[in-house]
Amino acid sequence: MKLENYEVYLPNYSIGDKIYEKIGPVCESYGKTVLVIGGKKALNAAYDKIKAYVDKTNLTIIGTEIYGENCTYSAVERLRSLPVYKEADMVFGIGGGKALDTVKCLCIEDDKPVFAFPTIASNCAACTSVSIMYNDDGTFLKPHFFVRPVMHSFIDTEIISKAPSQYMWAGIGDTYAKYYEAAISSRGEQLEHFTALGVAVSTMCHTPLIKHGKKALSDNKKGLCTYDLEQVVLAIVVTTAIASIFLTKDCTPDYNSGLAHAVFYAMTSYPVIEEKHLHGEVVGFGVLIALLVDGQYDEFERIYTLNKSVSLPTSLEEIEITKEQWEECISRIPQMSDVAHYPYKVTPQMLSDAMNKLYERRKRDEN
Repeated sequence: MKLENYEVYLPNYSIGDKIYEKIGPVCESYGKTVLVIGGKKALNAAYDKIKAYVDKTNLTIIGTEIYGENCTYSAVERLRSLPVYKEADMVFGIGGGKALDTVKCLCIEDDKPVFAFPTIASNCAACTSVSIMYNDDGTFLKPHFFVRPVMHSFIDTEIISKAPSQYMWAGIGDTYAKYYEAAISSRGEQLEHFTALGVAVSTMCHTPLIKHGKKALSDNKKGLCTYDLEQVVLAIVVTTAIASIFLTKDCTPDYNSGLAHAVFYAMTSYPVIEEKHLHGEVVGFGVLIALLVDGQYDEFERIYTLNKSVSLPTSLEEIEITKEQWEECISRIPQMSDVAHYPYKVTPQMLSDAMNKLYERRKRDEN
């Protein structure tokens, strides 16, 4: 432990079904001209509503742009070269994680005010201070960390409630993983204040999902904006971001990742994962393996039951991975950077034993 000087910027956000009423009070002090950048589907879902509120302010939208297809440095540079970007006082980013990460990488690096308007609840991109960057071929490149998140995030629960439920479904799996991975990765250590805060906050990535997850997902499928849905959106979008900001203050994944993500990244070598399955879906499966490896059998039962209740995967078959492919994975997973800071060395035998226990648990369900 050492004395040091550091700064932390936490996300500002508004949440509700009429929250765009706050666009004027929040944004007008940053200028007058707005460039809107987002995904095609997201713009269709939210642009008209946003513009209706902007028209009641002193702001003027001077252009709209599609961010691209992935969060890449080439997409960032294309947007940076646009004359309308140079003219804009601020940028509104609309969409999911890749769209929001693109506008963050564009604007925060340029110190241009940027505001987030998430349209789905699959991740914490709207509130966190990192962009997940990809190569032009769609493969993962690296995390790109910033000093701060966006200036403000406007989380419209009415729009999110109308989004395809598969995004919240996957967001649930990725969000409860934050708690287990942070708790295991930090076990037995004397933590810096910011890391300890991140671990403490991460408990709120877990508890609301156990309580509200099933009902929230059901409401999302019906397009209903409800209290349960709001609590799950807060956990996925806001709480996870705050935990991640503290846990990655040193710009490492030491406390912000773990075995569940190692399982996911090891499986991305099989095209079916990227082509047919969502990140949080596979991470949610990885949590089951992580809890069995860690000997947390009561917690395993809790997450196993939750996964079954919302149809998150509890077997290799559900993520279309063969037993042979799993055998290949268990030799790669212990080498992943996500488990480099684990409190013990993860071995192929541990992973094999965990899968056997999961198989036996499923057999009991079937009998």
